[in-house]
Amino acid sequence: MPKELHQCPVTTALSIIGGKWKVIILWHLKEGGVKRFGELQRLVQGISQKMLTQELRDLEETGLVSRKVYPVVPPKVEYSLTETGWSLKPLLEQLCEWGLDYRKARESMMVSLDDASPRASRQLEAVAS
Repeated sequence: MPKELHQCPVTTALSIIGGKWKVIILWHLKEGGVKRFGELQRLVQGISQKMLTQELRDLEETGLVSRKVYPVVPPKVEYSLTETGWSLKPLLEQLCEWGLDYRKARESMMVSLDDASPRASRQLEAVAS
C-alpha cells in the first residue's frame, strides 16, 4: 500500500490533487468533459507543456483521469475524468464557491478600507487643528 494511504485522509487527498495545477486541470475536465492536450494547455493558462504532461500522467496514475489514444496520424489523445475523478465534482464546485465568496469578501473589505481612509484623514485633520 502506498505510503500516502497510511497518513491522515487530508494528507492522502492533497498528495493526489495538491499542487498548483491538478485541481485546475480537473476543473476543466469536469466543466468540458473530454479534452485534447492542446485544449487543456490553452485552458490552463501558464502551464508548460512538460508540466501539463507530468500532471496528466500523475492524475492518470492515481485513477482520476483517463487517457484514450486513437491510432491515427497525427496522433490523437483525449483526456477525461474517470468515475473516481467525477466523484470530486462536489468538492471542485465547493472550492469554486468558496473562492468566489472569499474574493467578494476581500473586495468588500478593500472598499471599506478605501471608504474609511478619507474619513480617517478628515478626523486627523480636525484633531490637529
